[in-house]
Amino acid sequence: MIRFSLFVIGAGLAGQAAAEATKVATDIAPVHSLVARVMDGVGSPDLIIPPGASPHSNAMRPSQARALQSADVVFWVGEELTPWMVKPLSALSGDAQLVTLLDTDGTVLYDFRDVTEEGHEEDHHDDHDDHAKHDDHSDHDDHDDHYGHDDHAEDKHEGHDDHEEGHAGHDDHGHDHDGIDPHAWLDPENARVWVQVIAETLATADPENAQQYRDNAQAADAELADLQDEIVAGLSGMQARSFITFHDAYQYFEKRFGLETSGSVSLGDASAPGPARLAALQEKVAEDQIVCAFAEPQYDTRLVKTAIEGTGAAIYQLDPIGVAINPGAGQYTDLLRALVDGYQACANGS
Repeated sequence: MIRFSLFVIGAGLAGQAAAEATKVATDIAPVHSLVARVMDGVGSPDLIIPPGASPHSNAMRPSQARALQSADVVFWVGEELTPWMVKPLSALSGDAQLVTLLDTDGTVLYDFRDVTEEGHEEDHHDDHDDHAKHDDHSDHDDHDDHYGHDDHAEDKHEGHDDHEEGHAGHDDHGHDHDGIDPHAWLDPENARVWVQVIAETLATADPENAQQYRDNAQAADAELADLQDEIVAGLSGMQARSFITFHDAYQYFEKRFGLETSGSVSLGDASAPGPARLAALQEKVAEDQIVCAFAEPQYDTRLVKTAIEGTGAAIYQLDPIGVAINPGAGQYTDLLRALVDGYQACANGS
């Protein structure tokens, strides 16, 4: 009888472990952080691209490849950010679910731009200018009014499918800077949309823990709303400062919080600027009386130094992916706070 009872208990525990064994994988650390927050108390997702690796070109380690191939659910930003992932993702099992966050309803999307040459923001494709806000996210309208960005927050890219075929020819070294700018995680309103999508996806895949996922997503949403208020306060005084960045990765953050860049050294972190671009940027630095130039910790600062040579501009740092931040549930909020610290340093001249 004792042996039988132990067997029944053991079988029950094994069944419970099996029910909780939904395997989840993510592409980059900020997405991993949002998924980890939703999975808190249930499990942990696997991170495929470590923070120090370029998402545009990455050679997966065998352990990362195994984690991806064994996943029941995969969350990724999309082909626009990681074109090299298309092939391994196509080999997922037929039962695996792939969630492309850029394609989820309610995600605010912007086209690539180049403000350096024209002196104002210029999108590359007019047919991507129609955007619409998530209909089910209307309870966040008070935040949109607070930031004064209804014209951006109510934007949702349509016709996204039309340009996807144009990305099929991407090599393993990055995108060509046409179409959608994939750095959408830097708008915390997108993160608020995504945690709901993540929770509902996981609730469907793992119904026994559905309530935990939804409760976590609700708590994460409140945390992100508070974080936006914190960011607004932290950026006071920065709106009047002129600056350039190493590459144009920050427009989602800038538009959400009313900042405006004067240009970037590179159009993207996967491309190097030519002499003509550097010369044009040097002219803008002088004309716009740039006071701050933002480098990135994973790239050499020499190009930034060249762009501001002979001016009074100072170099600070921004990091769009969080190279120095440990992955985990708190990585996303730490990432945005680190951006605020960078902008504050510029605003304070420190």
